[in-house]
Amino acid sequence: MERYGLLGHPLGHSFSKEIHESITDYTYELIDLDLENFHKFMEKRDFSAVNVTIPYKQEVIPYLDHIDPMAKTIGAVNTVVNRGGSLWGYNTDAVGLKDLILRNTDSLTGKTVLILGSGGTSKTARYVAADLGAEKIYIASRHENNEDSRFITYDEIEKIADSVDVLINTTPLGMYPKPEGKAADVKVFKNLGCVIDVVYNPLRTKLVLEAKEMGIPAEGGLYMLVSQAVKAIEHFRDCEISDDVKEKAFKNVLKKRQNIVFTGMPGSGKTVIGKLVAERLGMKFCDTDEVIESRYAHPSVIIREKGEAEFRDIESAVTAEIAMENGCVISTGGGAILRQENIRNLKMNGKIFFIDRALEDILPSEDRPLSSTREQLIQVYNDRIDIYRSTCDMLINADCGPDAASDKVIREMSL
Repeated sequence: MERYGLLGHPLGHSFSKEIHESITDYTYELIDLDLENFHKFMEKRDFSAVNVTIPYKQEVIPYLDHIDPMAKTIGAVNTVVNRGGSLWGYNTDAVGLKDLILRNTDSLTGKTVLILGSGGTSKTARYVAADLGAEKIYIASRHENNEDSRFITYDEIEKIADSVDVLINTTPLGMYPKPEGKAADVKVFKNLGCVIDVVYNPLRTKLVLEAKEMGIPAEGGLYMLVSQAVKAIEHFRDCEISDDVKEKAFKNVLKKRQNIVFTGMPGSGKTVIGKLVAERLGMKFCDTDEVIESRYAHPSVIIREKGEAEFRDIESAVTAEIAMENGCVISTGGGAILRQENIRNLKMNGKIFFIDRALEDILPSEDRPLSSTREQLIQVYNDRIDIYRSTCDMLINADCGPDAASDKVIREMSL
Protein backbone atom coordinates (compact mmCIF):
# COMPACT_ATOMS: atom_id res chain seq x y z
CA MET A 1 0.00 0.00 0.00
CA GLU A 2 1.38 3.40 -0.99
CA ARG A 3 1.68 6.01 1.72
CA TYR A 4 2.71 9.65 1.21
CA GLY A 5 2.66 12.57 3.58
CA LEU A 6 4.35 15.24 5.67
CA LEU A 7 6.20 14.60 8.94
CA GLY A 8 6.45 17.40 11.46
CA HIS A 9 5.08 18.93 14.63
CA PRO A 10 2.82 20.88 14.77
CA LEU A 11 1.16 20.71 11.35
CA GLY A 12 -2.06 22.66 11.80
CA HIS A 13 -0.71 25.43 9.56
CA SER A 14 0.25 23.23 6.61
CA PHE A 15 -0.98 23.76 3.03
CA SER A 16 0.99 20.78 1.68
CA LYS A 17 -1.89 18.32 1.44
CA GLU A 18 -3.92 20.46 -0.94
CA ILE A 19 -0.86 21.24 -3.08
CA HIS A 20 0.18 17.61 -3.54
CA GLU A 21 -3.34 16.34 -4.12
CA SER A 22 -4.02 19.07 -6.69
CA ILE A 23 -1.09 17.84 -8.79
CA THR A 24 -1.03 14.06 -8.26
CA ASP A 25 -3.39 11.13 -7.73
CA TYR A 26 -2.26 9.92 -4.30
CA THR A 27 -3.60 10.74 -0.84
CA TYR A 28 -1.20 12.96 1.09
CA GLU A 29 -1.32 12.72 4.88
CA LEU A 30 -0.37 15.27 7.51
CA ILE A 31 1.52 13.04 9.96
CA ASP A 32 1.88 15.09 13.15
CA LEU A 33 4.29 13.27 15.48
CA ASP A 34 6.11 14.11 18.68
CA LEU A 35 9.81 13.21 18.83
CA GLU A 36 9.34 9.72 20.28
CA ASN A 37 6.77 8.73 17.67
CA PHE A 38 8.83 10.34 14.91
CA HIS A 39 11.69 7.95 15.72
CA LYS A 40 9.31 4.98 15.78
CA PHE A 41 7.86 6.01 12.40
CA MET A 42 11.28 6.27 10.78
CA GLU A 43 12.45 2.96 12.23
CA LYS A 44 9.39 1.20 10.83
CA ARG A 45 9.88 2.65 7.32
CA ASP A 46 6.24 1.97 6.46
CA PHE A 47 5.83 4.67 3.82
CA SER A 48 6.42 5.27 0.12
CA ALA A 49 7.73 8.83 0.41
CA VAL A 50 7.41 11.72 2.85
CA ASN A 51 8.28 15.35 3.20
CA VAL A 52 9.85 16.45 6.46
CA THR A 53 9.35 19.83 8.12
CA ILE A 54 10.11 21.55 11.44
CA PRO A 55 11.56 20.23 13.72
CA TYR A 56 12.83 17.05 12.00
CA LYS A 57 14.84 18.17 8.96
CA GLN A 58 18.08 17.23 10.70
CA GLU A 59 16.70 14.51 12.98
CA VAL A 60 15.80 12.45 9.91
CA ILE A 61 19.33 12.25 8.51
CA PRO A 62 20.63 9.29 10.61
CA TYR A 63 17.85 7.10 9.17
CA LEU A 64 18.92 7.62 5.56
CA ASP A 65 20.79 5.05 3.50
CA HIS A 66 21.57 7.53 0.73
CA ILE A 67 21.65 11.31 0.79
CA ASP A 68 21.69 13.60 -2.21
CA PRO A 69 24.94 15.65 -2.45
CA MET A 70 23.09 18.98 -2.21
CA ALA A 71 21.18 17.85 0.89
CA LYS A 72 24.42 16.58 2.40
CA THR A 73 26.13 19.91 1.81
CA ILE A 74 23.20 21.81 3.31
CA GLY A 75 22.88 19.46 6.28
CA ALA A 76 19.09 19.32 6.14
CA VAL A 77 16.64 16.95 4.43
CA ASN A 78 12.99 17.64 3.68
CA THR A 79 12.18 14.82 1.24
CA VAL A 80 12.62 11.08 1.85
CA VAL A 81 11.83 8.39 -0.72
CA ASN A 82 11.58 4.69 0.19
CA ARG A 83 13.02 2.65 -2.67
CA GLY A 84 12.61 -1.02 -1.79
CA GLY A 85 13.31 -0.41 1.89
CA SER A 86 16.26 1.87 1.23
CA LEU A 87 15.72 5.51 2.27
CA TRP A 88 16.95 8.30 -0.03
CA GLY A 89 17.09 11.86 1.25
CA TYR A 90 16.83 15.13 -0.70
CA ASN A 91 16.49 18.83 -0.05
CA THR A 92 13.84 20.36 -2.30
CA ASP A 93 13.56 23.46 -0.11
CA ALA A 94 16.66 24.80 -1.86
CA VAL A 95 14.92 24.62 -5.24
CA GLY A 96 11.83 26.33 -3.83
CA LEU A 97 13.77 29.09 -2.08
CA LYS A 98 15.85 29.79 -5.18
CA ASP A 99 12.69 30.15 -7.25
CA LEU A 100 11.16 32.47 -4.65
CA ILE A 101 14.23 34.71 -4.47
CA LEU A 102 14.47 35.02 -8.26
CA ARG A 103 10.81 36.08 -8.41
CA ASN A 104 11.75 39.14 -6.37
CA THR A 105 15.27 40.07 -7.43
CA ASP A 106 17.30 39.48 -10.59
CA SER A 107 20.42 38.21 -8.87
CA LEU A 108 22.32 37.94 -5.59
CA THR A 109 25.66 38.32 -7.32
CA GLY A 110 27.91 40.64 -5.32
CA LYS A 111 25.19 41.33 -2.73
CA THR A 112 25.15 41.10 1.06
CA VAL A 113 22.52 38.77 2.47
CA LEU A 114 21.32 38.61 6.07
CA ILE A 115 19.60 35.36 7.05
CA LEU A 116 17.43 35.48 10.16
CA GLY A 117 17.63 32.18 12.06
CA SER A 118 20.16 29.37 12.33
CA GLY A 119 18.09 26.18 12.02
CA GLY A 120 17.61 23.72 9.18
CA THR A 121 15.95 26.19 6.81
CA SER A 122 18.71 28.69 7.54
CA LYS A 123 21.23 26.16 6.27
CA THR A 124 19.22 25.88 3.06
CA ALA A 125 19.18 29.67 2.72
CA ARG A 126 22.94 29.85 3.16
CA TYR A 127 23.46 27.30 0.41
CA VAL A 128 21.08 29.07 -1.97
CA ALA A 129 22.53 32.53 -1.28
CA ALA A 130 26.03 31.28 -1.97
CA ASP A 131 24.87 29.39 -5.07
CA LEU A 132 23.27 32.59 -6.40
CA GLY A 133 26.54 34.49 -5.99
CA ALA A 134 26.09 36.44 -2.74
CA GLU A 135 29.33 38.17 -1.81
CA LYS A 136 28.69 38.30 1.94
CA ILE A 137 26.33 36.20 4.07
CA TYR A 138 25.43 36.97 7.67
CA ILE A 139 23.38 34.69 9.93
CA ALA A 140 21.49 36.20 12.86
CA SER A 141 21.20 33.73 15.71
CA ARG A 142 20.07 33.70 19.33
CA HIS A 143 23.22 31.73 20.09
CA GLU A 144 26.75 33.09 19.77
CA ASN A 145 29.12 31.29 17.42
CA ASN A 146 32.63 32.62 17.79
CA GLU A 147 34.02 30.01 15.40
CA ASP A 148 32.11 31.31 12.36
CA SER A 149 32.42 35.01 11.49
CA ARG A 150 29.16 34.89 9.52
CA PHE A 151 27.16 34.55 12.73
CA ILE A 152 25.93 37.62 14.58
CA THR A 153 23.46 38.07 17.42
CA TYR A 154 20.18 39.88 16.88
CA ASP A 155 21.53 42.76 18.96
CA GLU A 156 24.33 43.18 16.41
CA ILE A 157 22.06 43.52 13.35
CA GLU A 158 22.06 47.32 13.45
CA LYS A 159 25.87 47.32 13.13
CA ILE A 160 25.71 45.72 9.66
CA ALA A 161 22.23 46.92 8.62
CA ASP A 162 23.42 49.54 6.13
CA SER A 163 25.35 46.94 4.13
CA VAL A 164 22.48 44.45 3.79
CA ASP A 165 20.90 44.15 0.33
CA VAL A 166 18.65 41.12 0.87
CA LEU A 167 16.91 39.94 4.03
CA ILE A 168 15.74 36.31 4.36
CA ASN A 169 13.70 35.18 7.35
CA THR A 170 13.96 31.46 8.13
CA THR A 171 12.53 31.63 11.66
CA PRO A 172 8.91 30.72 12.54
CA LEU A 173 8.33 34.22 13.94
CA GLY A 174 5.20 35.71 12.40
CA MET A 175 3.71 32.29 11.63
CA TYR A 176 0.11 31.38 12.44
CA PRO A 177 -1.21 31.30 15.18
CA LYS A 178 1.13 34.08 16.37
CA PRO A 179 1.25 36.45 13.38
CA GLU A 180 2.29 39.45 15.44
CA GLY A 181 5.90 38.25 15.64
CA LYS A 182 8.86 39.25 13.48
CA ALA A 183 12.57 38.55 13.74
CA ALA A 184 13.81 42.01 12.71
CA ASP A 185 12.68 45.56 12.11
CA VAL A 186 12.77 46.40 8.40
CA LYS A 187 13.16 50.09 9.18
CA VAL A 188 16.75 49.64 10.45
CA PHE A 189 17.90 48.62 6.95
CA LYS A 190 18.59 51.61 4.70
CA ASN A 191 19.53 49.87 1.44
CA LEU A 192 17.34 46.79 1.27
CA GLY A 193 16.41 45.67 -2.22
CA CYS A 194 14.42 42.56 -1.31
CA VAL A 195 12.79 40.79 1.66
CA ILE A 196 12.01 37.06 1.60
CA ASP A 197 10.10 35.26 4.35
CA VAL A 198 9.80 31.46 4.23
CA VAL A 199 6.64 31.63 6.39
CA TYR A 200 3.57 31.04 4.21
CA ASN A 201 0.76 31.16 6.78
CA PRO A 202 -0.22 33.97 6.92
CA LEU A 203 0.37 34.62 3.23
CA ARG A 204 2.06 37.91 4.06
CA THR A 205 3.81 38.22 7.41
CA LYS A 206 4.26 41.42 9.33
CA LEU A 207 7.84 41.49 8.05
CA VAL A 208 6.68 41.26 4.42
CA LEU A 209 3.97 43.89 4.85
CA GLU A 210 6.34 46.37 6.48
CA ALA A 211 8.76 45.94 3.59
CA LYS A 212 5.99 46.48 1.05
CA GLU A 213 4.90 49.64 2.85
CA MET A 214 8.45 50.92 2.35
CA GLY A 215 8.34 50.09 -1.35
CA ILE A 216 10.69 47.11 -1.02
CA PRO A 217 9.94 43.98 -3.09
CA ALA A 218 8.88 41.32 -0.58
CA GLU A 219 7.10 37.97 -0.58
CA GLY A 220 6.13 35.21 1.82
CA GLY A 221 6.90 31.54 1.41
CA LEU A 222 3.87 30.20 -0.49
CA TYR A 223 5.66 30.08 -3.86
CA MET A 224 8.62 28.35 -2.22
CA LEU A 225 6.23 25.80 -0.70
CA VAL A 226 4.62 25.04 -4.06
CA SER A 227 7.94 24.90 -5.91
CA GLN A 228 9.55 22.55 -3.40
CA ALA A 229 6.42 20.37 -3.40
CA VAL A 230 6.62 20.03 -7.18
CA LYS A 231 10.28 18.99 -6.91
CA ALA A 232 9.40 16.53 -4.14
CA ILE A 233 6.69 14.97 -6.31
CA GLU A 234 9.26 14.51 -9.06
CA HIS A 235 11.37 12.51 -6.58
CA PHE A 236 8.34 10.64 -5.23
CA ARG A 237 7.18 9.50 -8.65
CA ASP A 238 10.42 9.72 -10.69
CA CYS A 239 8.80 12.09 -13.17
CA GLU A 240 9.08 15.63 -14.54
CA ILE A 241 6.47 18.34 -13.90
CA SER A 242 6.21 21.36 -16.19
CA ASP A 243 6.50 24.97 -15.06
CA ASP A 244 2.93 25.51 -16.28
CA VAL A 245 1.65 22.93 -13.79
CA LYS A 246 3.67 24.57 -11.02
CA GLU A 247 2.30 28.03 -11.80
CA LYS A 248 -1.25 26.71 -11.96
CA ALA A 249 -0.82 24.96 -8.59
CA PHE A 250 0.48 28.18 -7.04
CA LYS A 251 -2.40 30.28 -8.38
CA ASN A 252 -4.95 27.69 -7.24
CA VAL A 253 -3.71 27.47 -3.67
CA LEU A 254 -3.38 31.27 -3.46
CA LYS A 255 -6.93 31.71 -4.73
CA LYS A 256 -8.23 29.13 -2.27
CA ARG A 257 -6.39 30.55 0.72
CA GLN A 258 -6.64 34.29 0.08
CA ASN A 259 -9.41 36.33 1.68
CA ILE A 260 -11.48 38.87 -0.22
CA VAL A 261 -11.85 41.95 1.96
CA PHE A 262 -14.29 44.84 1.45
CA THR A 263 -13.81 48.31 2.88
CA GLY A 264 -15.95 51.39 2.33
CA MET A 265 -18.37 53.86 3.81
CA PRO A 266 -21.33 52.67 5.89
CA GLY A 267 -24.17 52.07 3.43
CA SER A 268 -21.88 51.68 0.42
CA GLY A 269 -22.99 48.10 -0.26
CA LYS A 270 -20.07 46.12 1.19
CA THR A 271 -22.26 43.48 2.79
CA VAL A 272 -24.59 43.01 -0.19
CA ILE A 273 -21.68 42.70 -2.64
CA GLY A 274 -19.73 40.53 -0.22
CA LYS A 275 -22.57 38.05 0.15
CA LEU A 276 -22.99 37.86 -3.63
CA VAL A 277 -19.28 37.17 -4.12
CA ALA A 278 -19.21 34.57 -1.33
CA GLU A 279 -22.25 32.76 -2.74
CA ARG A 280 -20.91 32.70 -6.30
CA LEU A 281 -17.45 31.50 -5.26
CA GLY A 282 -18.65 29.08 -2.58
CA MET A 283 -16.72 30.93 0.14
CA LYS A 284 -17.52 31.66 3.76
CA PHE A 285 -18.88 35.18 4.38
CA CYS A 286 -18.09 37.18 7.49
CA ASP A 287 -19.23 40.68 8.50
CA THR A 288 -17.13 42.15 11.32
CA ASP A 289 -20.01 44.31 12.59
CA GLU A 290 -22.27 41.25 12.77
CA VAL A 291 -19.62 39.35 14.76
CA ILE A 292 -19.29 42.29 17.15
CA GLU A 293 -23.06 42.44 17.60
CA SER A 294 -23.30 38.70 18.28
CA ARG A 295 -20.60 38.89 20.98
CA TYR A 296 -21.12 42.30 22.55
CA ALA A 297 -23.89 44.55 21.25
CA HIS A 298 -24.79 46.46 18.10
CA PRO A 299 -21.91 48.81 17.17
CA SER A 300 -24.20 51.84 17.58
CA VAL A 301 -25.04 50.77 21.14
CA ILE A 302 -21.36 50.32 22.03
CA ILE A 303 -20.47 53.72 20.59
CA ARG A 304 -23.32 55.51 22.36
CA GLU A 305 -22.83 53.81 25.72
CA LYS A 306 -19.05 53.33 25.89
CA GLY A 307 -17.65 55.71 23.27
CA GLU A 308 -15.97 55.32 19.92
CA ALA A 309 -12.54 54.44 21.37
CA GLU A 310 -13.97 51.42 23.19
CA PHE A 311 -15.70 50.28 20.02
CA ARG A 312 -12.51 50.65 17.96
CA ASP A 313 -10.64 48.44 20.43
CA ILE A 314 -13.30 45.74 20.10
CA GLU A 315 -13.33 46.15 16.33
CA SER A 316 -9.55 45.75 16.13
CA ALA A 317 -9.60 42.57 18.22
CA VAL A 318 -12.35 41.02 16.09
CA THR A 319 -10.66 42.11 12.86
CA ALA A 320 -7.34 40.56 13.92
CA GLU A 321 -9.07 37.27 14.64
CA ILE A 322 -11.09 37.12 11.42
CA ALA A 323 -8.14 38.24 9.30
CA MET A 324 -6.36 34.96 10.13
CA GLU A 325 -9.09 32.98 8.36
CA ASN A 326 -8.30 31.54 4.94
CA GLY A 327 -10.60 31.66 1.93
CA CYS A 328 -13.14 34.05 3.44
CA VAL A 329 -15.10 37.02 2.12
CA ILE A 330 -14.88 39.72 4.79
CA SER A 331 -16.98 42.87 5.04
CA THR A 332 -15.43 45.38 7.43
CA GLY A 333 -16.97 48.23 9.37
CA GLY A 334 -16.77 51.66 7.76
CA GLY A 335 -14.14 52.90 10.20
CA ALA A 336 -11.92 49.82 10.29
CA ILE A 337 -9.43 51.56 8.01
CA LEU A 338 -8.78 54.24 10.65
CA ARG A 339 -6.28 51.97 12.39
CA GLN A 340 -3.23 50.84 10.47
CA GLU A 341 -3.09 47.63 12.52
CA ASN A 342 -6.44 46.60 11.02
CA ILE A 343 -5.20 47.16 7.48
CA ARG A 344 -2.03 45.18 8.15
CA ASN A 345 -3.95 42.31 9.70
CA LEU A 346 -6.42 42.19 6.81
CA LYS A 347 -3.62 42.25 4.23
CA MET A 348 -1.83 39.30 5.83
CA ASN A 349 -4.24 36.91 4.16
CA GLY A 350 -6.42 39.21 2.10
CA LYS A 351 -6.83 41.37 -0.95
CA ILE A 352 -8.66 44.60 -0.15
CA PHE A 353 -11.39 46.00 -2.40
CA PHE A 354 -12.67 49.50 -1.66
CA ILE A 355 -16.37 49.76 -2.54
CA ASP A 356 -16.60 53.32 -3.77
CA ARG A 357 -20.14 54.66 -3.95
CA ALA A 358 -21.00 58.27 -4.79
CA LEU A 359 -21.62 60.27 -1.63
CA GLU A 360 -25.03 61.46 -2.87
CA ASP A 361 -26.15 57.82 -3.07
CA ILE A 362 -25.25 57.05 0.56
CA LEU A 363 -27.95 57.82 3.09
CA PRO A 364 -27.45 58.84 6.72
CA SER A 365 -28.97 56.43 9.25
CA GLU A 366 -30.00 56.69 12.90
CA ASP A 367 -28.34 53.36 13.69
CA ARG A 368 -24.98 54.84 12.68
CA PRO A 369 -24.23 57.43 15.40
CA LEU A 370 -21.14 58.74 13.59
CA SER A 371 -23.09 59.45 10.40
CA SER A 372 -26.70 59.85 11.49
CA THR A 373 -27.11 63.23 9.77
CA ARG A 374 -26.17 64.43 6.31
CA GLU A 375 -23.61 66.82 7.75
CA GLN A 376 -21.94 64.02 9.77
CA LEU A 377 -21.95 61.72 6.76
CA ILE A 378 -20.19 64.31 4.60
CA GLN A 379 -17.59 64.92 7.30
CA VAL A 380 -16.91 61.20 7.78
CA TYR A 381 -16.58 60.72 4.01
CA ASN A 382 -14.11 63.61 3.71
CA ASP A 383 -12.08 62.30 6.65
CA ARG A 384 -11.83 58.77 5.28
CA ILE A 385 -11.86 58.86 1.49
CA ASP A 386 -8.09 59.23 1.07
CA ILE A 387 -7.49 56.37 3.51
CA TYR A 388 -9.91 54.09 1.67
CA ARG A 389 -8.13 54.79 -1.61
CA SER A 390 -4.57 54.50 -0.30
CA THR A 391 -5.10 51.26 1.62
CA CYS A 392 -7.01 49.21 -0.98
CA ASP A 393 -5.56 46.87 -3.57
CA MET A 394 -8.36 47.71 -5.99
CA LEU A 395 -11.15 50.29 -6.14
CA ILE A 396 -14.57 49.01 -7.22
CA ASN A 397 -17.07 51.63 -8.41
CA ALA A 398 -20.35 50.42 -6.91
CA ASP A 399 -22.58 52.80 -8.87
CA CYS A 400 -23.02 50.03 -11.45
CA GLY A 401 -25.02 47.96 -8.95
CA PRO A 402 -24.21 44.94 -6.73
CA ASP A 403 -24.26 42.31 -9.48
CA ALA A 404 -21.89 44.20 -11.77
CA ALA A 405 -19.65 45.12 -8.83
CA SER A 406 -19.42 41.49 -7.74
CA ASP A 407 -18.56 40.56 -11.34
CA LYS A 408 -15.60 42.94 -11.21
CA VAL A 409 -14.30 41.43 -7.98
CA ILE A 410 -14.61 37.86 -9.23
CA ARG A 411 -12.85 38.72 -12.49
CA GLU A 412 -10.00 40.32 -10.56
CA MET A 413 -9.62 37.31 -8.27
CA SER A 414 -9.51 34.93 -11.22
CA LEU A 415 -6.51 36.64 -12.85
